[in-house]
Amino acid sequence: MGAALSLPQARRIALKAQGLAGIRPAQPVTAREVGRIFAQIQLVQIDSVNVLSRSHYLPFFSRLGSYDTTIVDTLAGTAPRKMMEYWAHEASMVRPAHFNDLRQWQNRRWVGSDGMDAGLRDRLEQDILTVLSRSRPLTARQLTARIGHEETVAKDEWGWNWSAVKRTLEGLFERGIVGAASRNEQFERRYALIEKVLPPRERLACAPGEKMDDDERRLALSRLVSAAAQAHGIGTARCFADYFRLPAKEVSQAVAQLTATGELVPVEVAGWGAPTYLHASATTPRTVSGRALLSPFDSLVFERRRLEQLFNFHYRLEIYTPEPRRKFGYYVLPFLLGENIVARVDLKADRQNGVLLVRGAFAEPGAPAGTAFHLAAELGLMANWLGLGGIAVAGNGDLAAKLAAEAANWQ
Repeated sequence: MGAALSLPQARRIALKAQGLAGIRPAQPVTAREVGRIFAQIQLVQIDSVNVLSRSHYLPFFSRLGSYDTTIVDTLAGTAPRKMMEYWAHEASMVRPAHFNDLRQWQNRRWVGSDGMDAGLRDRLEQDILTVLSRSRPLTARQLTARIGHEETVAKDEWGWNWSAVKRTLEGLFERGIVGAASRNEQFERRYALIEKVLPPRERLACAPGEKMDDDERRLALSRLVSAAAQAHGIGTARCFADYFRLPAKEVSQAVAQLTATGELVPVEVAGWGAPTYLHASATTPRTVSGRALLSPFDSLVFERRRLEQLFNFHYRLEIYTPEPRRKFGYYVLPFLLGENIVARVDLKADRQNGVLLVRGAFAEPGAPAGTAFHLAAELGLMANWLGLGGIAVAGNGDLAAKLAAEAANWQ
C-alpha cells in the first residue's frame, strides 16, 4: 500500500508539475524560459481554431504571462529545433527526442493516404519525395503545382475534404518520412523530408518509415510513459496513456516496469478508486499561487476525467455543439486561481473593434469573493498580450456583471 495523499496535495503536485504553481516572471520572457516550460510539459496541442489565439501559443501565456510568440515559431522552425510537429495527444508540438518513440506507437492512418488507389498513392509519393529532396519546404498546394497533379475525382463533404496530394503528404507525415518544417500565415504545413526537420542527434535512432524491434518498442513506450508521468506529477495509468495517446494495455505494463525500478511510486489519493502513481521527481508544494486562463487544449485540461477528479470541474468543449445547445459558449477557458478552478469564460479576440470580448462569464460553486477582480486582471494581461485595447463584457453568465465592473479598471 502506498503513501496516502489528500486531494489538495494531489492537486498541488499536478499544478507544480505542469508549471502552474508559482508567480510568473516579472522580467521579459526569454527563449530559455519558453524552452524550459516546453521541456516540463513535454508537448503543446495544435488546433486550427483561431478565435482567440493559436492554441499552441496559449499554454506559454498561461504559465509565463505576456511573451513574444515568435519565440515559439523560432524554437519550432529554426535548426536545431527544440520542438517539432507530430501526432501525440492530437496534432502537437513535441520534443524532437520523442519523435522516434512516438512514431512507433502512433497510428493515425485514417487521416492520411490509406484507402487511396495504391497506384496513384505510390506515384504521388515518389513525385513528392523527389521534389522535396531538392527544394525548400513546401505546402500541399505548392507541391500540387510543382508536381502538376490535377484532381480527377470530385471532392465530397467527408472529413477535411483533402486533395490526393494532401492525403499522400499526411500519410508520409504519419509514417515519419516527411515532417512539418513550419507553418505559413494561413496555418498550412510546410513539408520537408524528415531528415531536414529532425536535429542531427535524433536522426540516428531509426531510419524514416522503419519500425523498431519489439524490445526497442517497449523501451520507447517506457520512455513516453515516464515523460507523461513526469509532466503530470501524479496520475493513473489512464492519465499517462492519454497524454501521448498510447495504448492502455501496453501502458499498464510500462507502469508496472517503472514502478519496479522506483521511477513511479504507488500512492493513494482520497476519493480516487484507480491505482495511482507519483513520479519520483514530483514535489508537493505547501501552497500554490498561480493565476491562469487555460486553453481548452491545455495539457492540464485535455484529460477531462482527470480534470474533474482533481478540481471537481466538469468541462466539455462546445465548439462542435450547435449554438442553441451550448451551455457556456464556443471557446471557453477555465480560470485557475491558486489551486482551484473558480470560473470559466467564453472569449473572442475581436480584432476589428480592438477588444477582448467576453461573451460569457460563469463562476464555479464556492468561487471566492475576489474572483471577478482577479479574472479582470488576467483578462487585462491577455488583452495586452494580444495587442487589444481593452475588455468588453457581454451580459451572459452569473459572473458577467461583476466582471464588467472590474474590467472597467483595465481599459
